[in-house]
Amino acid sequence: MKTIVLLSLLVFSMELTAQTALDWSDLERGITWRKSDTKKAYPGFLEADFSTKLTDLEGKEVSLIGFLLVLDGNQSVYMLSKNPMASCFFCGNGGPETISEIAFAQKTSFSMDDLITVTGILRLNRDDPTRCYYLIEQAEAFGI
Repeated sequence: MKTIVLLSLLVFSMELTAQTALDWSDLERGITWRKSDTKKAYPGFLEADFSTKLTDLEGKEVSLIGFLLVLDGNQSVYMLSKNPMASCFFCGNGGPETISEIAFAQKTSFSMDDLITVTGILRLNRDDPTRCYYLIEQAEAFGI
């Protein structure tokens, strides 16, 4: 009986800490845009509206597989892309919904175009044109 109780507690605690696996199609289908109010700081910027599924996941731990993009020489600015650098959003393959800004909890040892799984806290950017629409904070990276 004691073993059953301990196993039940272990399974329950694993469910509490398990992250939700996202797919790029979840991010692509989970966003629509509207032009911002002309009275705002960035008139004409496309503000994001997110699906209920993504809104419910905001602030929760998620995982996403993609290609690591290193955007500065100091290796401190990162994005995760649906596509490798040669065909990513910046080169015309896809839209802004095919990248996510990544803030690692600790400096990563992975390099440009490594295919990795990133796990962290999902944040949704509705109105800041200086950031990606999707952000993953306190992130950890795992090789595939």
